[in-house]
Amino acid sequence: MRDFNEADKKKKQKRINVPANPGNLSPEVLAELENVVKGSLKDGYLPCPAAWVLADEAKVPRIVIGSIADGLGVRVVKCQLGCFGVAKTPGKKTDYEALESGVVAAIEGLEADDQLTCAAVFDLAKTHKLNPMVIADEISAMGLKVHICQLGCF
Repeated sequence: MRDFNEADKKKKQKRINVPANPGNLSPEVLAELENVVKGSLKDGYLPCPAAWVLADEAKVPRIVIGSIADGLGVRVVKCQLGCFGVAKTPGKKTDYEALESGVVAAIEGLEADDQLTCAAVFDLAKTHKLNPMVIADEISAMGLKVHICQLGCF
């Protein structure tokens, strides 16, 4: 995987407007979090689950960790919803099984209200006691897209 360079940052900024310091943290706290993020990299990348753990441990919004990763030029990988993988394309998964109609209706309702967000998918998965990736598989099979990543990646 290639680096997250300046051209990538500019392209992302056109799609997503994340402030440089979304948590309004002090420079000292930001510097400390930068070091923590650097220490959590796996092969130069920040896995999504690790970013969530960092945010929870630091008691900061997840978007703060995503913003720090952007500032460091670090790519977030291993999205917990599979949003960064080509294999996530509908029809690619051979063991896919449709979910119960109540879950499908909830997904359709979120889409209709333009609320099919990362956070909403995790809430829906928790409500129905499902793995979030299972919900994401259904969303992909329906030809829909999740938006507003909690780390600010999409």
